Amino acid sequence: MSRLGTPVGVGIIGAGNISTQYLENLTKFADVEVRMVADLLLDRARAQAEAYGVPAHGTAEQLLARDDIQIVVNLTVPAVHTEIGQRAVAAGKHVWSEKPLATDRASAVELLEAAAAQGVRVACAPDTVLGAGIQTALRAIARGDIGEPLTATTMFHVPGPEAWHPDPDFLYATGAGPLFDMGPYYVTTLVHALGAAARVQAVSSKSQDRRTIGSGPRAGETFPVEVPTHHAALIEFRGGQSAQSTFSFQHALPRAGFVEINGTLGTISLPDPNTFEGDSTLWRYGQGGPTTIPATGSTWGRGTGVVELARAIREGRPERASGAVALHVLDVLLAIRDAAQSGSAVEVPSSIDAIPPLPEDFDPAAATSA
Repeated sequence: MSRLGTPVGVGIIGAGNISTQYLENLTKFADVEVRMVADLLLDRARAQAEAYGVPAHGTAEQLLARDDIQIVVNLTVPAVHTEIGQRAVAAGKHVWSEKPLATDRASAVELLEAAAAQGVRVACAPDTVLGAGIQTALRAIARGDIGEPLTATTMFHVPGPEAWHPDPDFLYATGAGPLFDMGPYYVTTLVHALGAAARVQAVSSKSQDRRTIGSGPRAGETFPVEVPTHHAALIEFRGGQSAQSTFSFQHALPRAGFVEINGTLGTISLPDPNTFEGDSTLWRYGQGGPTTIPATGSTWGRGTGVVELARAIREGRPERASGAVALHVLDVLLAIRDAAQSGSAVEVPSSIDAIPPLPEDFDPAAATSA
């Protein structure tokens, strides 16, 4: 098992689009230090390392051979998440993976089992759920502001990312689509709020077999759509609650970031689960108009979960964005996919323990490891 130093050494594998957001924050957090950036495209790794003052760049093999890197931040494409994760675990590193944890259940289970055998941890995005916006709402639910939670509604409806993303092909490939690309934000929020899911029913559709890239150097190129671009699901939870959720890349009228949770005493509207900020709005029976609940806590952004993981390891407690939570979320997403394909309800095979909200004073930028 790798031992955590002070600060914790971090290496990033994958220098693509999302790495910029991680590097912006991880290079400012006192409890971690980014020591290397790796990528298949060496020039891309060099450019990101130089842009953010990271002292080394190179290949994944070179990164994994370094003793001064304890946490590997895996920002590769979904199809190789578990391959890179397995290599990091075999090298004795803890892993923070971008979502989803895997594109199939067996690979996710194998990764978590390998990590347990090595005595290292695997944690997984989204860490947006650790931001002030969602955490403030979760604390409101936990203290009983809506009474006993009963039902939820979530919506993510957009035309599709090819309008703005310069290389959107992978977002329409197996393991992606709106269900696996955006679903983790919404389902993770739901399981933090309502607990473990038990069963799913769903339908799906695909509006086009090919899409056209709308911006960047490849504008005008077309590419195949391999997966459904709309899923509508009914999720039943082990505690008796339910949620209606839709995930779509085929709506001309965007309606994204919609999460409402209803309880015996009222309804709370949460901020966009793909952000780290945003106030919540509370309606209570018999109390007139809505009340705004201002967000309290950290709004630093991506990389927050890496710091929370490092602190959890040091403190000997479970991390909140754990591999177990990510596996359960993956199981829910796979159940939605399978229920839509089969036309029958699908049981969710895993469960999770309740996840406590963060304290209001949680700050990923604070120096706590001295």
